[in-house]
Amino acid sequence: MKKFISLALVSAMAASMVACGGSSTAATTAAAAPAAAAETKADAASGEDDTLGVSTATIRFKAGTTNAITSAYNQGLIAFRNLLEEKSNGEMTVDLYLSSSLGNESDMLDAVSMGTQDMLVTSTGPIPAFSKATANWGVLDLPYLFPTAETAYEVLDGEVGQQLLDGFNGTGVLALGFWENGYRCTTNSKKEIVHPADLQGMKIRTMENKVHMATYTQLGATPTAMAMGEVFSALQQGTIDGQENPFSIIYYGNKLHEVQPYMTENNIFYSPAVLCISQDVFDGLTADQQAILIECADQGKVKQREIEQGMAVSGRKAMEEYGIIISDVDQAEWIDATAPVYDDASLGIDADLLAKVQAVTGK
Repeated sequence: MKKFISLALVSAMAASMVACGGSSTAATTAAAAPAAAAETKADAASGEDDTLGVSTATIRFKAGTTNAITSAYNQGLIAFRNLLEEKSNGEMTVDLYLSSSLGNESDMLDAVSMGTQDMLVTSTGPIPAFSKATANWGVLDLPYLFPTAETAYEVLDGEVGQQLLDGFNGTGVLALGFWENGYRCTTNSKKEIVHPADLQGMKIRTMENKVHMATYTQLGATPTAMAMGEVFSALQQGTIDGQENPFSIIYYGNKLHEVQPYMTENNIFYSPAVLCISQDVFDGLTADQQAILIECADQGKVKQREIEQGMAVSGRKAMEEYGIIISDVDQAEWIDATAPVYDDASLGIDADLLAKVQAVTGK
């Protein structure tokens, strides 16, 4: 069984890890929190430990991500935590475990579903393979599906989004709503990439996501699925030539610009994120506590998107100042080059769901 909820918020600070959860796991997480905090403090650029919530909280949710404290995910979680502490009068808080310290996204999604981890912020990457009921999430991974972030919000905050979130019912995961990962761009260590043909033969890290992998194959690259925690060293050692992620993860979340001198702002995929909570943990809360959690998740979604959008702008500027060569593209050329992915029957895209999305986006 598997369990899941949706949220994330952003700003920029320093790197780290965290602790514990809100029902049966709360006691064990509290015990683990000091060690996690020490590791976080050592990694944080500012030297400040933001991974632990208020010490007086009696309900502590253990939340994991694959990125550093500076990432949009974790800055979002901090904003969510601030709301939660305020609205619960300090009764509930969130402790953060960062930088894949609890495993990759698939590992953590499984842990949340089994109730051994309370919360997770994840990309949509591992969700189609999570269960039969969430297989239709693959539609969100199609290239150039959302022309703007605003169109994505309209779809994800509407009927289609709720249908997708409801797919987690019965899996042990509760999905609260859609946060934002951002538009995914391609980086590499070899050359400037402007046209799709420039990717020919390049080994590009992707998530373990068959739609993403099919897209890069269509573009002539060799996609290589790899956990986020392994990407920096693989790029540094030349095991792979490049990778694809939003600015907030490339620059703030994982410092990949340090080993990737070229970036192409091709925005192939709009990538949502989801805040997941264990259904068992959620069910263990009182009705008032559940209402507060849901309210904070909804408000946190808006704040996190603002953070992610800000990081996309500031991340590009910072990377340019660092010396990264950033290429803009004729997006129409890339849309044409990736169009055959929509007709790939092997991907099992839900045609009815796609039609609902396109009815909103006008594609």
